[in-house]
Amino acid sequence: MDITAPSSIYQFDIKTIKGDKLDFKKYAGKKILIVNVASECGFTKQYAQLEELAEHYKDKLVVIGFPCNDFGGQEPGSAEEIQNFCTSKFGVTFPLTEKINIKSKPVHPIYEWLTHKEQNGVLDAKVGWNFNKFLLNEKGQLIAYFGSSVKPLDDDILDLLKD
Repeated sequence: MDITAPSSIYQFDIKTIKGDKLDFKKYAGKKILIVNVASECGFTKQYAQLEELAEHYKDKLVVIGFPCNDFGGQEPGSAEEIQNFCTSKFGVTFPLTEKINIKSKPVHPIYEWLTHKEQNGVLDAKVGWNFNKFLLNEKGQLIAYFGSSVKPLDDDILDLLKD
């Protein structure tokens, strides 16, 4: 592993959907579930379970949605439209970031790190669609990856939140 590669999510910068800086360091001591989200996808209903997960485990988990339009053009809206959709349709209270690129160039550095073992030190992952999930430990280090079909309340995710 390249010693200069970021060892945790805390070393990255990104803006919230409202344009403010999202400081990952404020989540130190909690697990983080990163999910690439889209408003017009067959998996969009997972927002409800993501909100339930975020609320139920709020003392030890933060869910962060990363809107992305790279998969089927299913997140075409503006930041305001995305925020309004998530709040009005699913009551989303967890943080959302600015819209990012995952497949199209330039790929956001966070997703470069999440998907390349030589950078994250744990695994290679290919984000093939919306609602892929990356779980990070309390130190901001990657510990698991789940595809779109793994629901937020799936035992594979819940078991990792119990420790």
